[in-house]
Amino acid sequence: MKKTIFVTASVFGLLAVMLGAFGAHGLEKMVNTDAVATFETGVRYQMYHAFFLFVVGLLPGLSKKTRQIVYTLVVIGIVLFSFSIYLLALNDITTFDFRTIGIITPIGGVFLLMSWGYLGYRVFKEI
Repeated sequence: MKKTIFVTASVFGLLAVMLGAFGAHGLEKMVNTDAVATFETGVRYQMYHAFFLFVVGLLPGLSKKTRQIVYTLVVIGIVLFSFSIYLLALNDITTFDFRTIGIITPIGGVFLLMSWGYLGYRVFKEI
């Protein structure tokens, strides 16, 4: 499980750097400044949670089940939160109106909140 967590954290970190570079150097020519700022929010939260996964993988004394649950919550949260933000930021340059799926952004945020809350609770109980 730890290897999966570290690989996933690395992939999310790599994607965050790549997307951040795109947002800073390519996206600003395609969309307005508000959309760039929105895009950067998705990148920032993705990177925060990539680091969070590394911490989850490194914390001693956590059960495999706890790691697995936190991992699942974070992955779902990043995909729903950050990736929907990326799509919403690109809305003006696509033919599909991504605002119709905007409801998944706060749902992703709830998954991220649950991952932090659950980890805190399990650290209190297990360590």
